[in-house]
Amino acid sequence: MASEPAMFHKSLSVRHSKVYILLTILLLLPVASGCTVSYKFNGSALNYDIYRTINIGDFPIRAALVYPPLQQTFENELLDAVTRQTRLREVDGPSDLEMTGEITGYTLTPQSVGENAYATETRLTITVRVRYTDHKNPSNSIDQSFSAYRQFSSSLLLTDVQDELCAQISEELVDLIFNATLGNW
Repeated sequence: MASEPAMFHKSLSVRHSKVYILLTILLLLPVASGCTVSYKFNGSALNYDIYRTINIGDFPIRAALVYPPLQQTFENELLDAVTRQTRLREVDGPSDLEMTGEITGYTLTPQSVGENAYATETRLTITVRVRYTDHKNPSNSIDQSFSAYRQFSSSLLLTDVQDELCAQISEELVDLIFNATLGNW
């Protein structure tokens, strides 16, 4: 019976060495085959030999319901995304690419209704119209509206959650806009 733990230990050791050999082979396989793999993680599909500059205009609020900080929140998020994910230089005036628009919707709608006939959740929806102009290749230009929303408990005051919701929605909107324009998916 004393030999059972020793056999178990030896069996475990053999398994570990097989796993080690397999991992070593998998790691060395690309080196041995001479393959090179390259990935582009900048998030855009732009040819920087053609596109060097972008003009991002203001996005004024044209919605019936107005929350003034939203414009600055959205514009900052858009500019940050372009700066982080591309090598384009933001300029005022003539440029290779241009992005303008307005915030056309800022709406609150009741969602789930509880047993007392009152809404238990409210949805905040923001809509942005974007005019993206590609001065080098006009067929890439778009004029499109994008919407995103977040729901929050109706027991909360909008003023308590508004800044956080606007930041989250702006981030999602910018991702949608980036993918439809500069991402060129």
